[in-house]
Amino acid sequence: MRKKMMLDKNSPLPIYFQIQEFLRNKINSGEWLPGERIPSEQALSEMLNVSRMTIRQALNNLVKESLISRKRGIGTFVSVKDGIEVEESLKFLKSFSEDISSIGLTPTNQLLGFSTMEADEYLAEVLSIDIGSEVFKIERCRLANDQPIAIETTYIPKNLVNRIDEQVLNHSLYEYFEVTLGYSIEKATKWIKASLMSESDASVLEVAEDSPALELHQITYINGDIPLEYVSCIYRADRYRFTIDIERT
Repeated sequence: MRKKMMLDKNSPLPIYFQIQEFLRNKINSGEWLPGERIPSEQALSEMLNVSRMTIRQALNNLVKESLISRKRGIGTFVSVKDGIEVEESLKFLKSFSEDISSIGLTPTNQLLGFSTMEADEYLAEVLSIDIGSEVFKIERCRLANDQPIAIETTYIPKNLVNRIDEQVLNHSLYEYFEVTLGYSIEKATKWIKASLMSESDASVLEVAEDSPALELHQITYINGDIPLEYVSCIYRADRYRFTIDIERT
């Protein structure tokens, strides 16, 4: 930093707030440019002679304001204002890839995990299978124009989909279900609630812990009432919203 910040410990303003405003001025003044990596928590702690916890609180507030963003294992950067905001209509059943493509953005996936597990009581209920049945578990970060939008965890009964490979995991599951397997996806049940980002989800989605989130759950059906998948998804509330047209009856 070009000049050392003088913290006023006698001020009624908390130390973290003073640091937060000092860093904000670095960004707003153009001293730190969009996309530029800023000093680490440790470096700021040493520069300002305060604890890393105090620095983290200031940074978290700026992340919540989308002034900076974190990239796991790389560092913290001044945000590039990309203007990405995805709107999904609940009137139609579409995949994430179809939603993103329909607004002119490019959908991609980052595979976070892939495994086979035994269905617990809850999965057995939502997927209408026996407890202990084998289920594919797919964890992916969903991106639009390389910007993280959501973390999606999908559970698929293995008796309906015997094989899933790397190519399938990196593309639209709906396309695989319908084109390759020949299933006809007919309907889905969704429920949505407000939530807060956990520490692990926030790290992947490059926001602060406890940032606002939208939590979506969905059961997708084929052949009328056969559950094909159960999806649990955490969306960045600042980049995704749901709409629905309704009529008064």
